[in-house]
Amino acid sequence: MPKATIWGDRYIVTAWLNNPGSPSTNTSVICSSSRTPFWTRCSRRAGRAAFRPSPSHRTRASCSVLEIGTLGGYSTIWMARALPEGGRLITLEALEKHATVAQANLERAGVAGSVEIRLAPALDSLRQLVDEGAAPFDFVFIDADKENTRAYFELCLQLSHVGTAIFVDNLVRNGGIVDAESTDAQVVGMREFMSYVTNEKRVDVTAVQTVGSKGYDGFALAYVTEAG
Repeated sequence: MPKATIWGDRYIVTAWLNNPGSPSTNTSVICSSSRTPFWTRCSRRAGRAAFRPSPSHRTRASCSVLEIGTLGGYSTIWMARALPEGGRLITLEALEKHATVAQANLERAGVAGSVEIRLAPALDSLRQLVDEGAAPFDFVFIDADKENTRAYFELCLQLSHVGTAIFVDNLVRNGGIVDAESTDAQVVGMREFMSYVTNEKRVDVTAVQTVGSKGYDGFALAYVTEAG
């Protein structure tokens, strides 16, 4: 196992599992995978494995997904394909050129009817959803600018219910997450998120490090235990 991976494990364990005030004290950390997780690999096989409907989804009356960071719509398409009948997906994108490409891809994939792209800075769109009194989402996928990850997560908690899963991508930053002296804005943003979520009592959270064709990274997966 590379030294950087070991240091990443130590940082996560120290930050989340050895902190007496952390709600994650009893949450296991899954250590480094020898393969990139299937939901971050850009292949048809990977996307299908990650987002295909589970038996429970197929029998549910509805399911709702919120995505922060649409880009070209790749993850959006796979999540939309996993929706049961009557499900909905709202995806937030700040740049018009990305939203245009994503809309075309959604239409080509045949899932545009179940997806709404909201074009605006994600913080503005999230606040608008809160103000609208949007029904809580079942799954949230955060994969946008890392500098605002904490703010995204806090607003997403207002759009969640007990049992909502919140997936935060690109956590480890090629091991940069362990560098307290880093001036990289994305690393600083993810460290701020980790410090915050350590003491967020409304969720249980774990982290998974990944090593594969896309390099060394990881993600956080939070389970909402208290709504609001």
